[in-house]
Amino acid sequence: MTRHFLSLGLSFVLFGFVSVAPALAQDRIDRGNEEPRVSPNAAVSQTIGTTEIRITYSRPQVKGREIFGGLVSYGEVWRTGANEATTFSVTSDVMIEGESLSAGTYSLYTIPGPEEWTLIFNNVAEQWGTNYDQNEDALRVTVSPESAPQREMMTFLFEEVTAENGTCVLHWNETRVPFEIQVAGN
Repeated sequence: MTRHFLSLGLSFVLFGFVSVAPALAQDRIDRGNEEPRVSPNAAVSQTIGTTEIRITYSRPQVKGREIFGGLVSYGEVWRTGANEATTFSVTSDVMIEGESLSAGTYSLYTIPGPEEWTLIFNNVAEQWGTNYDQNEDALRVTVSPESAPQREMMTFLFEEVTAENGTCVLHWNETRVPFEIQVAGN
């Protein structure tokens, strides 16, 4: 009887492997033609009160280049990363630098400057690069950049988070761009 259960158990294991193996092989074939991205994808999320904030973006690297005022021109719309436009999602209404932004998903563009940056939350979330229409902007706010220790890969992070607000920071090369997020009605 024990042999029968062992045989039966081994049969299930082998059947499971045989039925899953082709799917795994196909997955490797499908992914086998992809090259790693030069600017890898990343995402960061933070809950403030009961509101989840999520930023999805590609992370370009400095690689010895002049970034702001060089690779990324001052005074021009930038996709705030590489590849697809960066997306900014909030699960409930928030205030960005004191201005209202409704719950939803937006593309996040910026206009960098040496003394001032414009953050742009655009209603069209799924975009490539800077194929964006200013008429679709949901919100624009201005913030001040800060000098910071060098960071090779562009990064978004959250600091000073409480139940009511938090600071989101874009940090790349020797520049930090903080902006305040306050949750509404939590």
